[in-house]
Amino acid sequence: MRRVVITGIGVVSSIGTGAAAFARALREGRSGARPIGAFDTTGFAHATGCEVVGFEPERWVRNVPLDEVGRAARFAIASARMALDDAALTEEELRRRPGLVSIGTTDGGSDDGERLAASYVHSGPESMDPVAARRLPASTLATGVARELGLSDVDVSTIATACAAGNYAIGNGFDAVRTGEADFALCGGADAMCRMTFTGFYRLGAVDPDGCRPFDVNRRGILTGEGGAVLLLEPLESALERGARVYAEILGYGLNCDAHHQVAPDGDSVRRCMELALADAGVGPGEVDLISAHGTGTKANDVTECGAIRGAFGDRPPRTVSVKSMLGHTMGAASALGAAACALGIEHGFIPPTINHTEKDPDCGIDCVPNTAVEAELRVVQNNALAFGGNNAVVVLGKR
Repeated sequence: MRRVVITGIGVVSSIGTGAAAFARALREGRSGARPIGAFDTTGFAHATGCEVVGFEPERWVRNVPLDEVGRAARFAIASARMALDDAALTEEELRRRPGLVSIGTTDGGSDDGERLAASYVHSGPESMDPVAARRLPASTLATGVARELGLSDVDVSTIATACAAGNYAIGNGFDAVRTGEADFALCGGADAMCRMTFTGFYRLGAVDPDGCRPFDVNRRGILTGEGGAVLLLEPLESALERGARVYAEILGYGLNCDAHHQVAPDGDSVRRCMELALADAGVGPGEVDLISAHGTGTKANDVTECGAIRGAFGDRPPRTVSVKSMLGHTMGAASALGAAACALGIEHGFIPPTINHTEKDPDCGIDCVPNTAVEAELRVVQNNALAFGGNNAVVVLGKR
């Protein structure tokens, strides 16, 4: 088994685009919350979200016609190209290697169908975009990356395990590289702001009117968000040979699906998934310095996840933060953005804060690093993802 490292990070988010800007925003505890402009919010009592603004897809999407890929696919393509540039690799170099492209998603471009329907309702069929229907397949998130970079000797997959999909994709890339099936992997997640998803959470009473407040006694739910993150993985040996910067090493991961409930997490299953990840990584609970939690800010998720963490780590678990307090819940991109945040924290020696925090919920019982980042030498970091349907995925990263 080969050792696998992260040598490139690409990010599109509501708090910053690109690895450097994203790292600065995390360190500053910046919030991406703003009024939603992606769709008509008439009729909703509140509509705050974490929307990406100022994104210029033509800067990154150069080889695939923009009218053939939707917003989520554009996030994926842009993030992949940024990761490639960040790793100081060229398209030509990648084309000489067998590889893998794996992108996780929840909505898979549903926002494009919504825009098509809105166009029909407001302006009639003559205004409809004739290629809009071709944007709907979720497969364009991964195939768009391969097309953009001219990659043919690659295994391509779009993974739709809801809000754990980013970690599933990273695990997929990790396996391919460590077993020698691939010499590189571009893996992560992407989703765009979607009226359907916002409405679903809103009707569940799970959307906070103002901001996402994980682990806070007064938390009221999520903010929906959007964005993308892609990691470039390669064998440690080849990274060292070409003198690449190594952000972090992927040590292992764990997956399970308990199918316990449509939306409610199962604590025992979440604990078991963390134990599987630590076992795969060859890491003991006492060696973990930080947990990047799923941390949605809903009453049920935070208490259940923290209980599972204490079950796996004991009464004094590692510091446990939620970057969703800054980014909102970006669905299939969430754990990919979390993994990027973990790698940047390892590289730059800091723990991002859980912002919007006023009063700790005693039922959570963790140190969430409230409001202000702290300097820390991170050796091992765990990235959690819990999804509807009981799809859980945990990735463990380490300092090289």
